Amino acid sequence: MALATLTARPGHALRGIIRAPGDKSISHRALILGAMASGVTEIEGLLEGDDVLATAEAMRSFGATVERLGEGHWRVIGHGGFREPAGIVDCGNAGTGVRLIMGAAAGFAISATFTGDASLRKRPMMRVLGPLAEMGAEFICREGGRLPLTLQGGGLKGLSYRLPMASAQVKSAVLLAGLNAEGDVAVIEPEPTRDHTERMLRAFGATVEVDDGPAGRVILLAAGQTLKGTRISVPGDPSSAAFPLAAALITPGSEVTVEGVLLNPLRTGLFQTWREMGADLTIANERDAGGEPVGDVTARFSKLVGVAVPPERAPSMIDEYPVLAATAAFAQGQTLMRGIGEMRSRRAIASP
Repeated sequence: MALATLTARPGHALRGIIRAPGDKSISHRALILGAMASGVTEIEGLLEGDDVLATAEAMRSFGATVERLGEGHWRVIGHGGFREPAGIVDCGNAGTGVRLIMGAAAGFAISATFTGDASLRKRPMMRVLGPLAEMGAEFICREGGRLPLTLQGGGLKGLSYRLPMASAQVKSAVLLAGLNAEGDVAVIEPEPTRDHTERMLRAFGATVEVDDGPAGRVILLAAGQTLKGTRISVPGDPSSAAFPLAAALITPGSEVTVEGVLLNPLRTGLFQTWREMGADLTIANERDAGGEPVGDVTARFSKLVGVAVPPERAPSMIDEYPVLAATAAFAQGQTLMRGIGEMRSRRAIASP
């Protein structure tokens, strides 16, 4: 029997301009907040992957009108709240989607049963269910807080909650539930995490206060706020943009530009690390899109050197360590990556 062979040959220089797919984290939030709001929300650049499409279908289950108008162009018509679903809400493999949706649903006097695919049903949900229960939500679930589970919302009270670990999902779930709580909600972070929810809440008309103090970052959402539909332009996902940029950095003669990349400082740790490694990385056409900083990122072939990545940078690049490892293999010297133990736990409990 002949053995199959695979031959690899050096490639040519990479040159061109591309656009990254829409950011998944922001796509989820745009659909959920659009469904919670009153009126029409127009979304451009929505990522149309399976996880986000599962969230879109879930929003239909909760009573919102969700329409695809074209590639990446969606319209959500919300009615100022969630209605009780007629059936089970299937979130597929969307870990971010189900955790944020549970937080949103907890604020309304409805009962909803959530499930997902085999992978999602293995992931524990207690990080989110714990603070929601402290606010007054009730739930029945499998051992360890696993799906399928039924959540009974409504009648929530305000809460001051200190995150036991850095988690944008838990923070977001508490803030979304807090929109319909009787009393203010404060979330204290030991270290800053992705702030897409705070930024997008402001885009939908809510007032969110953020204060950095010696005890950590405090996010305060006052009671009695409502959301109004708006226009959201979803920036390009920096995790997706990292791959063509990395290819340009390690391929002689290359120059690649990725347009419309999200430049939120809590998501650009990889770019900062690359620059420390000596990467020729430039940003042009910086602008604002839906409350998020955006720009066009150009990478050129560079002679890289190894660096030590500080542990406090991990939250801003937790999804990009694999592509950093690929570029580090082409660098001169040793690259140390500290503070990435969370990657193991994230694979077990969450996606970003």
